[in-house]
Amino acid sequence: MEEEKVAYDSSQLLDAASDFAYYPGVQNDGAVKEFLDRFPLPVIINALQTKSDVPGLENVLVNCLERAFRTKYGASFIPHYMPFIEVGLKADSPAVKTLACKTVRCLLENNEGKTFSVKLIKECNIYPLLLDCLVNGDEQVSAASLDAIKVLASFQEGRDIVFPPNSDEATHLGNLAARCTSLGRVRVLALIVKLFSISSSMASVIFNMNLLSLLEAEMRNTDDTLIKLSILELFYELTEIQHGTEFLSATTLLQLLESITSNQSADSILRSRAMAISGRLLSRENIYVYVDEPATQGATLLLSSPNPAARHIVQAAFDRQGRGKIQLAALHALGNLAGEVRSENSVILNSGAEEALRFLIYETASKSSKLTPSGLFLSVLQQESATRLAAYRMLTALVARPWCLMEIFSKQEILDTVTNPTTETSKIGMEARHNCCKAILEAFSSSNLVGDPTFAKVVTKLQEAVRRGPYLGRKHAEAQPVVMTAERF
Repeated sequence: MEEEKVAYDSSQLLDAASDFAYYPGVQNDGAVKEFLDRFPLPVIINALQTKSDVPGLENVLVNCLERAFRTKYGASFIPHYMPFIEVGLKADSPAVKTLACKTVRCLLENNEGKTFSVKLIKECNIYPLLLDCLVNGDEQVSAASLDAIKVLASFQEGRDIVFPPNSDEATHLGNLAARCTSLGRVRVLALIVKLFSISSSMASVIFNMNLLSLLEAEMRNTDDTLIKLSILELFYELTEIQHGTEFLSATTLLQLLESITSNQSADSILRSRAMAISGRLLSRENIYVYVDEPATQGATLLLSSPNPAARHIVQAAFDRQGRGKIQLAALHALGNLAGEVRSENSVILNSGAEEALRFLIYETASKSSKLTPSGLFLSVLQQESATRLAAYRMLTALVARPWCLMEIFSKQEILDTVTNPTTETSKIGMEARHNCCKAILEAFSSSNLVGDPTFAKVVTKLQEAVRRGPYLGRKHAEAQPVVMTAERF
């Protein structure tokens, strides 16, 4: 150890560390060993702690250590330098704090003795320091701390640290959120969402600890639009988690989203996001297994209340004055509500919900200049590509209803638009248009309109559009030879 404490040349260390830290390839164990043999860890750590006057030295050494600790060889040294991590997590420098958080993650990911690594974290009281970095650090420090805590919680041995059995513990996430600033609370809530995403068993722990209710409480108790938007983004992340449906359906999230959507005085961007999240949650096919409603179908929650939130979705979907993000979100939400991403046998809802859906669309049409649903459908199909995409999705689902099929066939322009192979130029747009054609043809084939000579020509057009596929914009796309005389000089 005495040999490792010899003086070093700061400039020499800076040059060598720069070469190592910014090497364009991946540093392997051999390269790390060679570097640490030349500049042992005590030398590098001492240089960080003494804050040498050499410009840029701190950032270079931080990057150098981060790359070294990512390797198995470098990570093998971490258990011997736990005091360095502890000091680093308390440092004034955001760069050093971020390094310390990342080092904790490397300790857990690159050492085979997970139980031993978790024991070290517990013995050295590292977890409370990580939480402090999470709620009080800058953006990079907070993100690095969140990643480290997520890895810690992914091990069975680490769960008892992250989720203490005693609810009075200062590190209990509910207690931590209660004493934080608004920004700190959002960060704690973001951590809860990240932990929820790890596994179904982890989600169960979080649900049983009633931690999801913290998000709903924050949404209800704040008047800060930016905070509300942050919470809505966390809700959206929750709806993206495949195993989350079971737990989310047992909360009051849908009712909360409904209250935001139907609140005419709420900020338009909040209502837009609430619509999108409602549609996303109700698009989960297994929502109907868990939602506790007589009809067992989650979409009825937005259709069966005295002042249904679906009314605001339908109105926003066809509101030409609200063109833009709100209309786009509402069209997608209406498509999800109608069943565009549900299985074929789950598209149609119970009779009460279906009647409410039909009534809302006809009611909206009667109060517009278009007067009929077919007029509304055509109006959104005549807008820009993003809106057309949402309209295709909406019609793909709605056409399973006989009343909607009749509306579509009552207006030739709708069928001309959806069968036009040159309307869309993007892959997703072409696929959505083709899916819409297929859905219309399938609905027609199972309806009582089959055999009616009135529709023979348009059905042939639909069949040709389906047979052509989504990407063939022209009937004859093969290359044509061009013959011309040679140019003479």
